[in-house]
Amino acid sequence: MNFDTQPAVPKRPEPAPGNTGRRSFFRAGGAAAAAICAPSLAPSQTVVAGSPPTSLWAEPLPVQTPLSSQPLLAPLSYGYSGEFECGRADHQGWARFVPQDFYQIDVKVGQHSFHPQLPPAEIWGYGGTFPGPLIHARYGRPLVVRFRNQLASTLQGYGSPDISVHLHNLHTPSESDGFPTDWFSASGYGPTLTRAGEYKDHHYPMVYAGVDQYGGIGDPREALGTMWYHDHRVDFTAPNVYRGMAGFFLAFDEIDSGNEHDTNPNALRLPSGEYDVPLMFADKQFDSGGYLRFNQFDTDGFIGDKFIVNGKIQPYFHVEPRKYRFRVLCASTARVFDLQLRTAQGQVHNLTQIAADGCLFQNPLTRPNVQVAPAERADIVIDFSKFPVGSELFLTNRLYHLDGRKPYGYLDQPVQLLKFIVDKPLKGPDYSRVPTLLRAQPPIIHTEVKQTRTFVFGRSNGAWSVNDKLFENKAVAKPKLGTAEIWNLVNDSGGWAHPVHIHFEQGRILRRNGRDPLPWEKGRKDTYYLGPNESVQVFMRFRDFPGRYIMHCHNTIHEDHSMMIRYDIES
Repeated sequence: MNFDTQPAVPKRPEPAPGNTGRRSFFRAGGAAAAAICAPSLAPSQTVVAGSPPTSLWAEPLPVQTPLSSQPLLAPLSYGYSGEFECGRADHQGWARFVPQDFYQIDVKVGQHSFHPQLPPAEIWGYGGTFPGPLIHARYGRPLVVRFRNQLASTLQGYGSPDISVHLHNLHTPSESDGFPTDWFSASGYGPTLTRAGEYKDHHYPMVYAGVDQYGGIGDPREALGTMWYHDHRVDFTAPNVYRGMAGFFLAFDEIDSGNEHDTNPNALRLPSGEYDVPLMFADKQFDSGGYLRFNQFDTDGFIGDKFIVNGKIQPYFHVEPRKYRFRVLCASTARVFDLQLRTAQGQVHNLTQIAADGCLFQNPLTRPNVQVAPAERADIVIDFSKFPVGSELFLTNRLYHLDGRKPYGYLDQPVQLLKFIVDKPLKGPDYSRVPTLLRAQPPIIHTEVKQTRTFVFGRSNGAWSVNDKLFENKAVAKPKLGTAEIWNLVNDSGGWAHPVHIHFEQGRILRRNGRDPLPWEKGRKDTYYLGPNESVQVFMRFRDFPGRYIMHCHNTIHEDHSMMIRYDIES
């Protein structure tokens, strides 16, 4: 099935819910803003016309270079940094992990071309771009990112110009985690945007989990590599991320050093530099005029019919005949991708997966396909030296989504998302490698477990809920600092899928549906895909930084409609 002929979304099998009674989403301002770009029909009556046709392989894949650190600015402190910084708690890790690097990112309106056959689209982006700036960081080198809100309060359309930024899923103190209700505005801005708007300084200590137990900067077995930052404004995460607020954040250490020529015997020497390529996958819809369209009133979730990689519709990428590391991120609202590497004739070639959710496996896995749900990441290595010069290969998606509820099966003809052309001259010998031992995994110590909790993800009075409750800014769980717990995540619905994300620490799946986890789920994770009527049992630790955190469904429409809980780590 070609993506341009994907059928329109039919009438829902059951009526869409009416007014959910939420105390926040349908406040007058939010509803009025969303209604400007929402279809005139109720979700149960909507039949959406497809996006305008676009040609394949019209543009090259954009490949970013890392943002450069700036000199530390004054005022910069553990307390308020200046007149226009939004309110926040003091940085609790400041004295131990004094910042060495500083980045300033302005969140603002930008013009973006998804495809040359479509008009430029207005996006809201970090730095005014989509994806936002790429940040490279190193463990043991703390940093501050100052996010300045330059979105004018007069903006119209879906979404909210009030923002909160979450770095998913660095081991971060709560005051810098991007709590959904800690949003800040651009109240300092007038029509001419002439003075600094509100900002927030996020302090990222760049430590591994386990500082209190292991000292120094923590347990290196707890490292993350591939992360991303995105908007997390309560009630408006889905439209704000859809409009462009997403960017990559990559972390390195002496094991995953980002240098394939590294002489340190501990270094893995994975493909690096220009051969280490982040890939942000998403899906969009465009109206008959070629402009972005979004429906945040469809509470099942939003599905687009155009496939975006690093901001471009189905781009191409010229590669050398050597190994590349691709850091795959699913940044969609609801769509799940099942990725395969295929020839033009449909032959499937194995992928080497080395990480999930930013965490290196203990050993690499050879797989014919890699599945990522919203917010999940997967690092894969492809060795293009195995293919003749001039070969064309395609990264494809074989899952069929009729709507935002769940995948409905496999496509007879997978959609080609990204074309690789093996025709660039080899610049030199390929010294990169994929060792059989990547990163040791921390032990699961059951004697640390102090409590077991169960969270059921379902529907309550037509709204999305956890344990039959809608989100309120009150802690429903209060784990003690330095302890571990077992959390049972349960999806009791046969009609929907829920990718559940737990902020702050990576967990370990003990059981899926009462059985051992799949091989690619045995490492550390932060997003747990719950298909219809599925459950997972997760071992969680809570270390180093007390404060407020959340757990939520990363189908961001579900999140915005109450499928979220707050938990507090208490010292």
